[in-house]
Amino acid sequence: MESSKKILWYNLAFMAFSTVWGFGNVLNGFVYFNGIQVIFSWVLMFALYFVPYALMVGELGSAFKNSGGGVSSWIHETIGPKFAYYAGWTYWACHITYIASKGSGGLKALSWMVFQDGSTYDTFPTIGVQLATLGVFLFFCWVASRGLNPLKKLATLAGTSMFVMSILYIVMMFAAPIINPNGGYLSMDFSWDNIIPQFNVNYFTSLSILVFAVGGCEKISPYVNKVKDPAKGFPKGMIALAIMVMVCAILGTIAMGMMFDPALINGSTESFNSYVSNGSYWAFQKLGEYYHVGNLLMIIYAACNAIGQFSTLVVSIDAPLRMLLDNEDARQFIPTKLLKQNKFGAYINGIWMVVALSGAIILIQIIGGSGAAGVLAQLNKLNSVTMPLRYLWVFAAYIALRKARDKFHPEYRFTKNQPVALVMGFWCFFVTAACCIMGMYSDDLFTMFLNVVTPIVLTALGMILPLIKKNEKASTK
Repeated sequence: MESSKKILWYNLAFMAFSTVWGFGNVLNGFVYFNGIQVIFSWVLMFALYFVPYALMVGELGSAFKNSGGGVSSWIHETIGPKFAYYAGWTYWACHITYIASKGSGGLKALSWMVFQDGSTYDTFPTIGVQLATLGVFLFFCWVASRGLNPLKKLATLAGTSMFVMSILYIVMMFAAPIINPNGGYLSMDFSWDNIIPQFNVNYFTSLSILVFAVGGCEKISPYVNKVKDPAKGFPKGMIALAIMVMVCAILGTIAMGMMFDPALINGSTESFNSYVSNGSYWAFQKLGEYYHVGNLLMIIYAACNAIGQFSTLVVSIDAPLRMLLDNEDARQFIPTKLLKQNKFGAYINGIWMVVALSGAIILIQIIGGSGAAGVLAQLNKLNSVTMPLRYLWVFAAYIALRKARDKFHPEYRFTKNQPVALVMGFWCFFVTAACCIMGMYSDDLFTMFLNVVTPIVLTALGMILPLIKKNEKASTK
């Protein structure tokens, strides 16, 4: 009876797939890596990074199956409480830039629903767009401060619908030439010279986009020990996940190659930024044209995206903050004022800190933002630099786990070979750190300024808070 309740490996693969993958990953890879040339990079990223990353997560989840805090719990058990606080802080701090981008993304989706084009929104002055974004952001901060999260279920629903739309896009795009042979599709050159990318500065400084795309599988760690025969079932599920994601990435890239010419994307900075912010809507708009349904598919996609962006915004304000401040091990390093809760149970001063930090990112783009499309492109790159920083703690926890192999006895192991396990742990740590650091570079000085200063400020603040707490404790003695 107990065995029948276990998760089968292919069920785990589908659960993880819907968590990790999204349509935006296909678009970003296509735009940033010169069209179908990204296929080569996707294959390398999956083989040398994503598969070992997922299998390490499985071992960590198996070793600490009763720990509910995720990465922070793993760090607490393997390294210590102080570093567990820093892991929790990193996870929260990464969401500061993510929160700043959600309002802009939601407004962009609404503009496509209303105007049904990308040019109208992109011509709005930066100051107007950013003030509107700030207004949306402050409204959802107020929603979070009321202890109300009515959009959490909507976030799940929107995430599921976006996943369905991603798969639907690939299926419909490959069927389009059969149904509408005269749709005006582009031909692609799959010769060896055209598939292999140019390994230049632009290539290496964009790798953080791919790392950001494949990260986040630690969210499925609680299910490791619920899998039937974890030692065999979990790796089979993760390998199946990698194959599914790789197939979707490659097929999605080919589908986009039938629509968009990389030469037009890279024609100018304005053109590139426009594709980053509008590419997904253009894709569904073109798909609707092929099927003679006008803008219907694009409007459905825009509606799903708008709901997803705004619901994710309020969840991202609330959930990471609670994960940090609800953690008893982290509380000993956090000033008492930040732990204050209002009558609705919301960490009100923590929300004010989110307002200050994310609000600053939104407002500073009034100074250096190059139009609405440029702002979205800046935030997209900033997220690719900051969000993967939280993965560093996954690999740090894995290295510490393997070094203390006599102390911990997980039911599932990535590999029994100790040197191989440590090499892969250090390799993934190095790849993540290197891609984030290289991703900070940009030809645009303001964009590079944001990419460099934001992680430094957030890290410094995380180091200052324990000092404030220490002084606070000393003054009460």
